[in-house]
Amino acid sequence: MNEKDTYINNLQSFTDKFADKMISYSPNLIGAIILLFVGIWVCRLIRKFVRRIMVRRAVDITIQNFVNELLRWVLYIILGLAVIQKVGVPVSSFLGALAAAGVAVGLALQGSLSNFAGGIMLLILKPFRIGDTIEAKGHIGTVERIGMFYTTIIKFGNEKLMIPNGPLFSDNIINYSESETRRDNIIVGIGYGSDLKKAKEILYTLTKNCPTALQDPAPAVFVNELADSSVNFTLRVWSKTEHYWNTHFYLIEQIKLTFDKEGIEIPFPQRDVHIISK
Repeated sequence: MNEKDTYINNLQSFTDKFADKMISYSPNLIGAIILLFVGIWVCRLIRKFVRRIMVRRAVDITIQNFVNELLRWVLYIILGLAVIQKVGVPVSSFLGALAAAGVAVGLALQGSLSNFAGGIMLLILKPFRIGDTIEAKGHIGTVERIGMFYTTIIKFGNEKLMIPNGPLFSDNIINYSESETRRDNIIVGIGYGSDLKKAKEILYTLTKNCPTALQDPAPAVFVNELADSSVNFTLRVWSKTEHYWNTHFYLIEQIKLTFDKEGIEIPFPQRDVHIISK
């Protein structure tokens, strides 16, 4: 038998063994594929069922999203292990290999684990909820989503910002939506030659005429500083949290228009220069 015949015989033998293996494994392989598709369908049904229960019981939307995401990971991991076992790979061996690599994986995913723990703490302590306006990590925006690893914030310019939960939870968080009302402090400067009492009366009148300003607590106007170029008033006015910016911008505009009309000067920075001639 020449070398060519030997090669052909070896190839034929390999092909026969491969075909036998495929035939013997085909039931397991087909079963694994069926299990995979049916399992995905069942996982979706379970998640929808759990979400329906939470909605019916008026569970906070933040908890709903977090539980739904966590449930998805758990169900898909269980499904993956079931498919692997159906193919014929011993799950115990797979878990043993996974445990052996656990230390390395844990070190590599330290940040992710920290973010996951931060997400759990945000869920438990609830410093903010979806829809709240917060300030954290030097950014201000509205919370759109609290995930397992990241919190998504929509900034005022409609930019989407994703902040890792770990650093977010450990940072100072200002929640502007927690209270029903907010107080605004508006600094207004007038010239030293302007009528102080008249300016103060105008500021009071403007707050009374502002449609979104609250009168209880009552607004306050007082002289805050005798600055280099101006006498500075502080105008403190309360409003509903959802009306805060409308109130702020309305008063700023009306102060300028009314002061111009009443002859109250809003000065530019200036200095008096005295020239001494010799």
